[in-house]
Amino acid sequence: MGSNKDDELLERAVIAGTPTASPLGCHVWSCNEWDPLEEVIVGNPFNARFPHPDKSTQVAEYPDRSLDEIPHGPFPERIVEEAEEDLQEFVAVLESRGVTVKRPETWPHEKQLSTIHWETSGYYNYCPRDIMLVIGDQIIETPNVIRGRSQETFSYRPLLLEYMRSGARWISAPKPMLLDTLFDVDLTKPTPRDDEPAFDAANILRFGYDLVYLVSATGNELGSQWLQSLLGDKFRIHLLKDVYFGSHIDSTLVALRPGLILCNPARVTKEDLPEIFKQWEVIFSPPMENTDRYSDEYLSKCIGSDWIDMNAFSISPDCVVVDRDQTALRKLLEKHGLEVIPIKLRHSKMLGGGFHCVTLDVRRKGRLERYFDDPPAVRRAQGGHHRS
Repeated sequence: MGSNKDDELLERAVIAGTPTASPLGCHVWSCNEWDPLEEVIVGNPFNARFPHPDKSTQVAEYPDRSLDEIPHGPFPERIVEEAEEDLQEFVAVLESRGVTVKRPETWPHEKQLSTIHWETSGYYNYCPRDIMLVIGDQIIETPNVIRGRSQETFSYRPLLLEYMRSGARWISAPKPMLLDTLFDVDLTKPTPRDDEPAFDAANILRFGYDLVYLVSATGNELGSQWLQSLLGDKFRIHLLKDVYFGSHIDSTLVALRPGLILCNPARVTKEDLPEIFKQWEVIFSPPMENTDRYSDEYLSKCIGSDWIDMNAFSISPDCVVVDRDQTALRKLLEKHGLEVIPIKLRHSKMLGGGFHCVTLDVRRKGRLERYFDDPPAVRRAQGGHHRS
């Protein structure tokens, strides 16, 4: 039984429509990228395949290649086995910190799936960050851009049912048709046309009531409009545009704690960032180290960028998991008062997923808050400053 104070808080939250604190008994509660972690989903590399070569894959992953040049078939068995070894080490570290870890089912990604317009095979369930978005007590299946990901959340279905039964709000975005016309774009700036909402969850970083949304090869502007309509006026979505077109946001910006953000110097300057970050300390990552470990053949099949090892994951506002080889980055974060846990994902570049990618932080301690002052234009429209 909760206290009278807890009951009153929950009642107020339900009436308001958007809880500001974790609903009692609900397993899903995560409002930002840094609050103390309690439960997380870590991906599963088994049966992973290169995404089927079609126009959706070309735009999202290989805009510099023709369809004939896109790798296909299963990832090499050795890479899958070593990826799972590294994930097991990561899981052990998380569990040693008291975090509950869940894993998705192994799924037959080699099977064919289709609509009346196209046929494809599956991809993988290595990166839960890409396909589901947690905002407060809501877990949202996103309208992913790659056709082979359109049924990927089925491998998470037992977990989604568990979360719903605990009181979470389980929402699925409108399923995109993913017609060829959606991908008739300039491949030097590959962004799906605004024919329908299409975006990956990993295009988004969460800062309480503020979300930053990268418009890129895996997220169009119409997707941000749909998300805004779902979340309502209490939330503000800030677009990050024309800075990086190659997929997701989490090797471009890393939200470390309130007031501190890590940026990729090859993609953004302070002037490129949304206005809200003028109130925060912005630091830039040093160059990535140990990039010469890859052979030319290996690189020809890689999905991840050269910056994938900047992809860090916070266990708390004071503790972050970082690639073991990035000594300069580790020192930079330690200089800013963070405990750094060094771990290695040997095939982050091949599989296209660092520590933030391979996790979905389902539950963190904390409250739904606003971390930025309202911009002047908002304050004028509202007639004053409001802090939720």
